[in-house]
Amino acid sequence: MYEFLFRNVLRRLDPEFAHSLAFSVIRALPVLGIGRLLQRTPDPILRVETLGLSFESPFGVAAGFDKSGAGIRGLGQLGFGHVEVGTITALPQRGNPKPRLFRLIADRGVINRMGFNNAGALAASKVVERARRRSQRPVIGVNIGKSRVVAVDDAIDDYLTSTRALAPLADYLVVNVSSPNTPGLRGLQEIDKLKPLLTAVKAAAGATPVLVKIAPDVSDAEASAIAQLAVDELDGIIATNTTLSREGLATESHIVDAAGAGGLSGKPVAARSLELLRVIRAVVPSEFCVISVGGVETAEDVAQRLREGATLVQGYTGFLYYGPLWARTINRELARILDAQRAD
Repeated sequence: MYEFLFRNVLRRLDPEFAHSLAFSVIRALPVLGIGRLLQRTPDPILRVETLGLSFESPFGVAAGFDKSGAGIRGLGQLGFGHVEVGTITALPQRGNPKPRLFRLIADRGVINRMGFNNAGALAASKVVERARRRSQRPVIGVNIGKSRVVAVDDAIDDYLTSTRALAPLADYLVVNVSSPNTPGLRGLQEIDKLKPLLTAVKAAAGATPVLVKIAPDVSDAEASAIAQLAVDELDGIIATNTTLSREGLATESHIVDAAGAGGLSGKPVAARSLELLRVIRAVVPSEFCVISVGGVETAEDVAQRLREGATLVQGYTGFLYYGPLWARTINRELARILDAQRAD
C-alpha cells in the first residue's frame, strides 16, 4: 500500500512538504488514539541495556526527522525504541533557503542542506519536558549543534547554553560536530578543538550520558582518535552523519547536480558507515555505547550492525522509502533473526 502511495503520490510532492505532511500525521497519532492501535510491545529479546537506560528495541530514529520533539510519542507508537530529537541549536534559526531537501530515488537516498532549522533550545526544552511526563514513551535523545551565527571560536559557550537547557530533560545528549550544512562545524572534529568542547559539555550535562556524532568523511585514523577521545571523555559515539561524497550513485548526474550541496543519507552511506563501525569498535571497550546509523533499511541490516558491534542502530531515510510501519516491521523480523541466532 505504502509503495503504491509513494510511487504515485508522495514522490511527486516537494520532499520537505511531504515530510511535513507525514510528520503532522505522526504528531496526531497519540491525540487521535490511532497510535495505540498501531503500537506493539517489542519482543523482549530486543531489549538493550546501555547508557544506564533500557531500550525496548535497539532500533531508533536518527536526529533530523523530529527536529523539535513534537513527534516523540507518535514515533514511539510506530515502534522506534528511541527518538533522537534535533539538531537543536541554542538560538532559533530558520535554516537554509528552500528548496533544501532532495530525493535520489534510484539510490534510495536523500540530499539535505536543511541547516539546523529549529526554534532554539529554550523552545525545545518545553516540548521535551512535556514528552517526558508520559508514562509510555521511547527513550529520548537530544542532539545539539552550533548556532549558525556563532563563530567557531565561541562554539563551546553556544553548546553549553543548549546543554544546560536540555541535558536535564534528555535521556541522553549528543554533540553534533559533523553536519556539513553549518559552515565551520566539521572543523570541530579536529581533536585539539573537540576535546575542550566535549569536556565542557560533559561537565555541564551532569548525570545525563553524552555522546558525539561523527561524519562518514573522516579517515579511519581520525575516527579512531575521536573514538578514543570519546572513551576518555564521554559515554558513547554515533557513526555516522551524512556524507559529502557523491561517488558510485545510480541517479543520473544531472539530477544530482541539480540538487547541489548538502549531506547525502540513505543507502549510499551504508558501506562507509559499516566500515567506521568496525574501526570504532576495534578501539573502544565492549561495553562502550556505539550507535550505528547510515543506510539501514531492513531487519537484516540492523542485525548486521549489531553483529559488527553496534550497541544501538538508527535509521531515518528508510522511513521515506518504506513508510510508517517500517520500524514495527524491523522489530518483528529482527526478533526472529536474533531468536534464530540464539538457537544456533
